[in-house]
Amino acid sequence: MHFSLFLTSRSRGPEEDRAVMQAMVEHATDAEQKGFDAVFLPDHHFTGYAPPASDPFIFAAYLAGKLERMHFGFSVQTLALHHPVRFAERLALLDQLTDGKLLVGVGSGTTPEEMIGFGVNYQDSSRLANENLEIAERLWAKQPGDEPVTFDNGHYRGAVVSRIVPTPYTKPEPRVMSVAARPSSVERAAKKAQPAFILAFTPPIIDSGNAYEEVKKNFGIYRGALEAAGHSEVAVRAALEWTTHSYQHVHIAETDEQAAAEMDVILEQYQETVEREHAANKAAEAISGVDLRPTPDARTEGYKGTWCLYGSPETVAAELQKYADLGIGNVLMAAMGGPLTEERRRFTAQTMRLFAERVQPLLRSNETAADTDKVAAL
Repeated sequence: MHFSLFLTSRSRGPEEDRAVMQAMVEHATDAEQKGFDAVFLPDHHFTGYAPPASDPFIFAAYLAGKLERMHFGFSVQTLALHHPVRFAERLALLDQLTDGKLLVGVGSGTTPEEMIGFGVNYQDSSRLANENLEIAERLWAKQPGDEPVTFDNGHYRGAVVSRIVPTPYTKPEPRVMSVAARPSSVERAAKKAQPAFILAFTPPIIDSGNAYEEVKKNFGIYRGALEAAGHSEVAVRAALEWTTHSYQHVHIAETDEQAAAEMDVILEQYQETVEREHAANKAAEAISGVDLRPTPDARTEGYKGTWCLYGSPETVAAELQKYADLGIGNVLMAAMGGPLTEERRRFTAQTMRLFAERVQPLLRSNETAADTDKVAAL
């Protein structure tokens, strides 16, 4: 199983932007030193949700010059906000710069405030996302001498006569990861043998509190479709290797009781920032002609049971082992979410230390025991 770190931390105002950015670079460097396999970057705008999220391509390129071993993921690129040709070019370049260590999560969803800031109608986002990805795929496949790739998605139109330069390092295209939320996205990921983000809920209810059973069900649907698609065993194994279960909040302490109490503090601070951002989004909803559901309350047991992982090292390792046994290849964890208070910095350092020193060794010992059992059975 791979372990990845989700680079999120809120800035509450212009005076915090630089400090938060520097802390995220330090967090990513610490992750590589502590044995994480990838860092994932969000794509968000205007709200203070992780300042480098305004251009995760640039941030990934900057980190790639510092972290030679790491993979670089996007969770997720909001395709409706990107010019399809620039999207295809920049990913091909990043794929070359990282020697193919890209994991390109794609999706359509974001907030009305972010959409109208880029002149995109929120109600067009799903269509634009699908069409932009289809255009990018045609561009990656185009060879010199092929007919021009023409496109008109109602927002951008044009024609590429030659080809995308540079060509992607990964063939036939950078490794795309869909959010397996709808039958169409599951089918697409399975057909192309792509890794997928597996939801821990079933829309529209996003905080049922039963994460493992939801992941088990959704992963089973995706894996069944992947294995039925006629791919080679190698292709199936490669897709499952980076198929991802995500936690928005991970916190580890010496005891379960301490972890629970500290998680309450973390979620209280997180909720304050989310509600402040939501006020701006409500204003944008009026401009966009939509009325979306209220932001979830992160302090509820349902939210905690869906989006959070916390406890002693032994408790956290046991929970992660369940997903390893299920066949999930990658767990994406956020350990620095919410505002970057001094208390949050201390909690993050504590979690990272305990994960490296005690959780990972427990999981490795479980893997060794499982391998020994397999050999004995033979």
